[in-house]
Amino acid sequence: MSRVTARKGARTASRGGTLREVTARCGLVARGVLYGLIGILAVRVAFGGGGQEADRQGALRELAGKPFGSVLIWAIGIGLVCMMLWRLSEAVFGAAGPDGDKATKRLASAGRCVFYAAAAFSVLVFASGGGGRSGDEQSRDMTARTLGLPAGQWLVGAAGLGIAIAGVVIAVQAARCRFRKHLAMGGASEGSRKAVDFLGVTGGLARGAVFAAAGGFVVFAALRYDPGQAKGLDDTLRSFAGTPAGPWLLVAVAVGLVLFGAFSWAMARWREV
Repeated sequence: MSRVTARKGARTASRGGTLREVTARCGLVARGVLYGLIGILAVRVAFGGGGQEADRQGALRELAGKPFGSVLIWAIGIGLVCMMLWRLSEAVFGAAGPDGDKATKRLASAGRCVFYAAAAFSVLVFASGGGGRSGDEQSRDMTARTLGLPAGQWLVGAAGLGIAIAGVVIAVQAARCRFRKHLAMGGASEGSRKAVDFLGVTGGLARGAVFAAAGGFVVFAALRYDPGQAKGLDDTLRSFAGTPAGPWLLVAVAVGLVLFGAFSWAMARWREV
């Protein structure tokens, strides 16, 4: 290989790495904004101020009423597109780290790509004036359509079980601080490291609990053959207030989601991509 060819290859790799880094960090910032807003709305719900749904649509409506709200909503939508592109690049080219080329890692990145593509589409539709239904309505409608398919009950049950298992995995990985292996904090202070650990553990546990609960409701909907039993994010969060712990469990989960939003911003700063 000639020196010119080698230099061109190096420049191409550098540009590709820079593009991935930009998309990843923009996406993580956007994710952090959404989780922070959803957590704040959930805290309001816990204390009886539940005028807005504590989900993505509720967060967007909250932003829409603020100065420069439409600009922020467009920015979040573009940020989620960046998140989708980052996960797509991981699925195609492999993720950062020694085991980033494993088939399981690529498959997980592909699943995340689909998830963020749907989230980005929803936000951009809202930004363009399309409004949109709440997550609870979308969850029930999708469950109803799937139940009407051949073997639909099994499909819904499998989907719910997958979501619940994902929630458990998220919580366990957070408790074990598995996120540390993705961080490049060589020059960070000890206080910064401890703060990121706190945000990652508490935020991850809350996020995992929400996913596990939402998946459990979908499984229950499949068992009962009743799409009305499926719950979106808002209804799932409100269900925590119906436990023996009362609204305080919802407050704990809601605060955890706010902390996960802050953790996403920390990841935007130190995540190795």
